[in-house]
Amino acid sequence: MIVRDPARLPEPVRERAEVVTGSHGDAEVVHRAFEGADAVFWLVPPDSSLAPEDAYRGFTRPAAKALAAHGVGHVVGISALGRSTPVAGRAGLVTASLDMDDLIADTGVAYRALANPSFFENLLEEADAIREKGVFTDAVAADRRAPLVAVADIAAVAAGLLLDRSWTGNGSVPVLGPRDLSPNDLARIMTEQLGRPVRYERQPLDDLHATLVGYGLDEAFVQGIVDMKRAKDDGLDAGVARTPDTASPTTFEQWCAETLKPAVLS
Repeated sequence: MIVRDPARLPEPVRERAEVVTGSHGDAEVVHRAFEGADAVFWLVPPDSSLAPEDAYRGFTRPAAKALAAHGVGHVVGISALGRSTPVAGRAGLVTASLDMDDLIADTGVAYRALANPSFFENLLEEADAIREKGVFTDAVAADRRAPLVAVADIAAVAAGLLLDRSWTGNGSVPVLGPRDLSPNDLARIMTEQLGRPVRYERQPLDDLHATLVGYGLDEAFVQGIVDMKRAKDDGLDAGVARTPDTASPTTFEQWCAETLKPAVLS
C-alpha cells in the first residue's frame, strides 16, 4: 500500500498491510511497491495544479514502467464511462482517464478499467449549500437522466476482481448504480430523505469556469472539468446498457439516509 502519511491510516490497516511511504506518481516509490506484486489497484488522485494529460497519463507513466519491469499480472483501475460515445475524445478529464487506461493496457498486464459515472459522493461538496440554502448545483440539464453510483459499490467490484484473478486480457467493467437519475430526481429524493425542500440550480459552464479559475485551479485542468461537464450533458454516460452485471446495489435513497443526511444535518 502506497501512502504519503502512514500515520493517517487506521491502526487495523497498518497492522495488515505493508506500507510504502510516498507518492504513487514517483518512479522510485512504485518500483519499490510493485516488486513481487501479483496485482495492483490503481487510482489517480485529483491534482488541480496540472493539465488533464499530466494529471492522468503523465502521473501514471512511472507506474506503467514499473508494472512491466516487475511483471505484475493484473491491474484494476478507476476510470470513467464514455469510451463508446461520440463525445469520448472531447470529454476533458474523462478523455484523459481513458488515455490512461490505454497506457496501462499497453504494458501487457491483464487490465480491468472500472468505468464509472458520476458519484453520489460528489454531492457532499454541496452539503453546506443544501443545509443553508436548500440548493445544489451542476451544469447538466435538470431533466437529463444518467447513471450515478456509490463509491462503496465501486470498491466492492474492485475487491472482487482483485480477489478472483481468473480474468485475462483488457476490458472495462461498468458500475452503473441501480437506476438513472436526473438532477430533478435527486432534488425530489433529497427533499423526501432530508425532510426539507431541496432544489436544483443549473450553473452555466462559463460561470463554472470562472469560479474554478478564481479558486486558483490550473486553467487547463478547469477546462478539463468544463469539457467533461459539457460531454456529460451530451450523453457521455449513456453509452452502456444497465444489466444485472453492470448494475450496483446502493440506491440514492439509501445513500442519502446513511451518508448525506448526517453531513447536512450535522
